[in-house]
Amino acid sequence: MRFHTFGNKENKKMILIHGVLTPWQIWQESIDYFSENYYVIVPALDGHIEEEASEYSSVEDEAERIIEYMLTNFGNDVDTICGLSMGGAIAYKIFESGKLNINYLVLDGAPLSPVGKLPVWIMEKSYISIIHKSKARDKKTLESFKKDFLPEKYLESFLKFADTMSDSSISNIVRSVFSVNISACEHGKDTSILFMHGTKGNESVSAKSAKRMKEIYPQTQIRCFEGYKHAELAIYHSKDWIECVDKFISGGKA
Repeated sequence: MRFHTFGNKENKKMILIHGVLTPWQIWQESIDYFSENYYVIVPALDGHIEEEASEYSSVEDEAERIIEYMLTNFGNDVDTICGLSMGGAIAYKIFESGKLNINYLVLDGAPLSPVGKLPVWIMEKSYISIIHKSKARDKKTLESFKKDFLPEKYLESFLKFADTMSDSSISNIVRSVFSVNISACEHGKDTSILFMHGTKGNESVSAKSAKRMKEIYPQTQIRCFEGYKHAELAIYHSKDWIECVDKFISGGKA
């Protein structure tokens, strides 16, 4: 894991955690906006590091590495943690641990409900295929990827870590992400929570997770973006995502 930091260290701390097969740079517009008033910390998760090969072990391990980094460098107070997709699962595990004092937790498309073995197997094979074809620079795969998953401006960063991503990292990602489940934590009552999700594609898992989060933590606000695919708002319409999150962490309704 590598940490990229932006802004004044004296400001409140904000952590932005990217999703699977996405580079940390997808947060660039959010970094530009929030670093004016926050010290923004953006990890490049294991398996997604451009500069060197790295192995992803589990959601829990990634969460612990972020916790350790924060405790070592800044103490246990964190104003805001935002997690996208897999990053949302990691953000949730940080929250669940109770090791950091979190004022605001933003979960976007976070899969926090266990999924059956067959869908997990299908997703695992699909991601492995995408990585193999990306390594081979398969034009059809990359064009589809740009259209449905990641804008072209981030493609070079994606390919840098894709070239070293192992099949075992992908398997560990999928299996660990889809085993995360929400539990009740006494300390969680003090954190304001926003759960965002779309309605298309595989957002049914996120929608189910959002409802469960609301049941366990009644302070949770749910924002459903009709017609949006998984992670589409944050990645393709980042200004709208920023506006929604900014309203939430400013004390109003998202």
